[in-house]
Amino acid sequence: MTKIEPQPGIMDIALYQGGAAHVAGMTNVVKLSSNENPLGPSQRAVEAMQDVAANMHRYPSSDHAALRQAIGEVHGLDPERVICGAGSDEIIAFLCQSFTGPGDEVLFTEHGFGMYRISALAAGATPVEVKERERVTDVDALLAGCSDRTRLVFIANPNNPTGTMISETEVARLAEGIPEGALLVLDGAYAEYVEGFDAGAALIEARDNVVMTRTFSKIYGLGGARVGWGYGPKPIIDVLNRVRGPFNVSVTGLAAAEASVLDTEYVERCRTENAKWRSWLAEALAELGVASDVSCTNFILARFGDQAEAEACDLYLQTQGLIVRRVAGYKLPTALRITIGDEDACRRVATAVRDFKGGARA
Repeated sequence: MTKIEPQPGIMDIALYQGGAAHVAGMTNVVKLSSNENPLGPSQRAVEAMQDVAANMHRYPSSDHAALRQAIGEVHGLDPERVICGAGSDEIIAFLCQSFTGPGDEVLFTEHGFGMYRISALAAGATPVEVKERERVTDVDALLAGCSDRTRLVFIANPNNPTGTMISETEVARLAEGIPEGALLVLDGAYAEYVEGFDAGAALIEARDNVVMTRTFSKIYGLGGARVGWGYGPKPIIDVLNRVRGPFNVSVTGLAAAEASVLDTEYVERCRTENAKWRSWLAEALAELGVASDVSCTNFILARFGDQAEAEACDLYLQTQGLIVRRVAGYKLPTALRITIGDEDACRRVATAVRDFKGGARA
C-alpha cells in the first residue's frame, strides 16, 4: 500500500468537466456549451500570432510589459498594477495560493464559477458557499457568511452561469463590509459584454482590499490561447508576481492578446452582435414558455419546468446537432446554459426548442 498521499483537500476536488464539443455519430455540430465567441478572434490577433510563430523557440517576455502597457492604455489602468496569466483561472489560483491556506476560508456564491472552490481546496483552504437570491448575488448573504477566517471573497459580475449582475453600489457595499484582512475578488470574465462597465476598476483605485480578474477567452475569442489578467493594489500584485512562473504566458498568446485588446472596433462589433442575438433568442424562447433572467453576458440560462424536461431538451438538441451546457453541477438542475451563437445558431436553437416543446405536448 503506497504511503504517498496528496495534500488535504486535493481529493475533495471533483475533476473539471468542460463543455462538450462532440455528439456521437454527428459531424456537423454547433458548440454552444463553453461561451465562446462565434465570430472568433480579431483578424489582427490571428496575424500577430502568425508573425511570431517562427520565434517559438525563444522564451517569451517574462514581464509581459507590452501586453500590460496595451491593457493599461485601453482601460485607463496603471500597467505596473497589471498581472498576466494563463487565463484568469491562473490569477484565481495565484490569489488562493498566496493568501489562503489551512484554516482559512474562501467565500463565493452557490452558483459561482467552479474554479473558486477548486483553487481554494488546492491551497488547503475551506470553501464556503452562500445562497444567491433568485440567481443573483446576495451581498447580505455574503457579508453574513464572512468570519474571522475569511481571506478571499469571490464574485463574478456578471455571473456565470446565471448571466445576472449586481450594481456598482452593491459591490462597493460588499467591499466596505468584508472583514479586515480579507480581499474582494471581482471576476470580470464577461465584463466586456456590458457597455461602459469598468468591472470595478474605480473601486480598486479607491480601496486597498479589491482586485479584479479578466480574460481574453470570451469576447476576444482567444480561449485556445489561454491568456488572462488581473488588476489590483500594487502590494497585492507584487505578491502574486512572486508565485507566478516567469514564462507563464506563451509568445503567441502574448502577441494575440496585445493585438486583441488594441482592436477596440472589433470588440464593439462583437458586443453589438452578441446583444442583438441574445435579446432575440431570449424573446424567442420566452414565447415558447422557456424563461430566462436578463443576461449581461454572451449566454442565457434557459429554465425549464423540472430537471427531467431540461435533460430531455438537451438530448433533443443534441439530435439536432446543437450542444449546450447542463448546469446541475452549479445547483441549477432545471436549466440549460446556452451560448449566444451567430444568427444561424440562434435560429436553429429556437426552432429545435419549439419542436421539442411541440413533441412534448403531443
